[in-house]
Amino acid sequence: MPNLTQKHKNFVSEPMKEKSVKKLAGIGNVLGARLEDNGFKKARDVLGQFLLLKQDRESFKNWLHQICFAGNKQSDDCYCCMREWCDSYL
Repeated sequence: MPNLTQKHKNFVSEPMKEKSVKKLAGIGNVLGARLEDNGFKKARDVLGQFLLLKQDRESFKNWLHQICFAGNKQSDDCYCCMREWCDSYL
């Protein structure tokens, strides 16, 4: 697993509730705005897509690249964040 950022640690430390997509590791203001423009306003919306893709790393990373032009590191950071959150709460 890559070095975990403070953003990653903060996200996985508590239930998701109504968190914005911009709270996800790897997703900042620009990518977050692109996700929101495509209907993914809350982190739980991205979680839904993550689960629909059966938590598959490559499928999820490809989806992030297609929907908001996330780079490899950004999509990998987001995947790891979602994966750890699921391991803790599902």
